Amino acid sequence: MIYDTKSPKETQELAGFLLENFLNTERKKALVIALEGELGVGKTTFVQGLAMALGIQAKIKSPTFTLMKSYELRATSYKLLYHLDCYRLRDHKDLSMLGIKEILGNPKNIVLIEWSDRVKKILPKKHIKVHIDHIDKNKRRVSIK
Repeated sequence: MIYDTKSPKETQELAGFLLENFLNTERKKALVIALEGELGVGKTTFVQGLAMALGIQAKIKSPTFTLMKSYELRATSYKLLYHLDCYRLRDHKDLSMLGIKEILGNPKNIVLIEWSDRVKKILPKKHIKVHIDHIDKNKRRVSIK
């Protein structure tokens, strides 16, 4: 699926719209959404839209220096949302100290991973890939696989 958005607000709204499809996929492990795209393309903006649609009221910023943040979920059958930013990582081994194996194995978790291409070895076979491209200053192309 390919979508074009014309503003950050539209990107957030698209994420919220797509969330229902994401949640309706049956899983034995965490729901993993792998986000890819250039620096500043709108990965965090997409995450903000998903978080808003899940009822999270906290201000969502990319956890570039902390690597991971978690948020409690009340509006779905999922219990926790994990937001990871892997921009500064060398590879997936840098996540082992955070208990990533257990997080990815828990079917009650939603895991959003920015810069997922840096940790692709740990991504489950069944994950959702969101690739965002710059079209111009405000327009983005969002591809879902």
